[in-house]
Amino acid sequence: MKLVNSAVSLYFRSRYYRIERFINQPIETQRQVFKSLIQDAKHTQWGKQYQYNSIKNEKDFAKQVPVGDYESHKAYINQMMHGEADVLWPGKIEWYSKSSGTTNDKSKYLPVSNSAVKETHMRGPRDTLTIYHNNYDNANLFDGESIVLSGSYNEFPPFPKTKFGDVSAIMVANMPLFFRRFYKPTMDIALIPEWEKKLDMTARQAIGKNITSIGGVPTWNLVLFRRILEITGKQNILEVWPNFELYIHGGVNFEPYKTQFKELLPSSNVRYQETYNASEGYFASQLLPDDDDMLLLLDNGIYYEFIPMDAWTAGDMSKSVNLSGVEKGVNYTMLISTNSGLWRYECGDTVEFTSTFPFKIKITGRNKHFINAFGEEVMVGNTDKAIAMTCQTLNTTVEDYTVAPIYISGIEDDDKNKGGHEWIIEFSKAPENIEKFANLLDKNLQSINSDYEAKRFKGMALNRLKINVAPPKTFINWMRSRGKFGGQNKVPRLSNNRKNVEAILTFMQK
Repeated sequence: MKLVNSAVSLYFRSRYYRIERFINQPIETQRQVFKSLIQDAKHTQWGKQYQYNSIKNEKDFAKQVPVGDYESHKAYINQMMHGEADVLWPGKIEWYSKSSGTTNDKSKYLPVSNSAVKETHMRGPRDTLTIYHNNYDNANLFDGESIVLSGSYNEFPPFPKTKFGDVSAIMVANMPLFFRRFYKPTMDIALIPEWEKKLDMTARQAIGKNITSIGGVPTWNLVLFRRILEITGKQNILEVWPNFELYIHGGVNFEPYKTQFKELLPSSNVRYQETYNASEGYFASQLLPDDDDMLLLLDNGIYYEFIPMDAWTAGDMSKSVNLSGVEKGVNYTMLISTNSGLWRYECGDTVEFTSTFPFKIKITGRNKHFINAFGEEVMVGNTDKAIAMTCQTLNTTVEDYTVAPIYISGIEDDDKNKGGHEWIIEFSKAPENIEKFANLLDKNLQSINSDYEAKRFKGMALNRLKINVAPPKTFINWMRSRGKFGGQNKVPRLSNNRKNVEAILTFMQK
């Protein structure tokens, strides 16, 4: 295995020239991706509708093609799932990633072409490992095995040649055999649809193995880790896997989970690498060990555009820019055009550029996941950071949370005639005094968000936030009750309405 690790490490380090190339030539790289996408799609149904054969440059594209979302693509995707060819992308597309989103109960089915499998969803993880091996000459990942917690996939009943499922399942199903040997669980377990059964069997299969890394959404990896400790009776994961060195995380902000992972992986030798991957594509990866931002991957079959959030909120789509027009410190909604046929598609995420050479970003939240009921403009990045600061000070850990506004009642009562925020928090290590926690959380949120601070000034516009403490496993059981257990499903953090909070409060009462 030492020889294999040396050979594979050399392979990944040798790929770094590709990353250096787009770092040094970002605009030209994106221009080439753009031209390739337009050329490939000009004879499709979509390409003919929007006259791709007349598009000469990025400005023409922005004028001729409207900004879209799932609803604007859904009818075309439905045609494709029923076997029609040359609709959004050349040929027939067999794979579709199922994405439930976090505010919509209906599933979305996003096309994943063969080009996207190879150039986006499989190349992205390789880029992440390339960056990792370039940063660490002593990487020993392939001395052992890695765990990837994937979802499952199914045939589409009206047209069984079409398959749909979590994007992680699509990646596992298309993983090259050479790399398959380094991963657990085995395919028969990886694609089991029942998450409780999959987690238990994965835990039992991985115990006693030399696991060196794991990747996935923090929530589900914590569940796996705790199951392993239940079975083995060990105190932490390093007692089970002493050679563990890397956790690759993405999907949600890692900040609120750091304390729990450091308790379960209590060694300074364990490394963490953040990625930005989604059902629509694999967008970015942490470039340097101490970075708190990520390098935008520019040659993976995706063309990027960005709309400032103030323009987005005002409905002014004409303010979109590509990489040549972005500025540091501006909050943008991100648009993607992909080698699966999503065109000027807003994937729902908001990002901020921390650097424009190289182009590095932070995820600041979701363009639908914020609270602005009273002009406070609180983003999920604000609440994640405030939670992390509060937990660190009070030596507590939060498992999950969600927040919604408390609207003004109109009752002639000073407190009830003001708005506020209602939190539901599930603790894995509860504070000794919940009021002290609430006070500090509120102060930390004010220190992070000046608009919230202004509304909270002397309690004139907003009351102090209210916290409901949820019993253990509330969020997981609530997600399960909605058919959203495991995989890419994530707890909705912030909402401008009370739908989720009311549903969870009712669930807690039951």
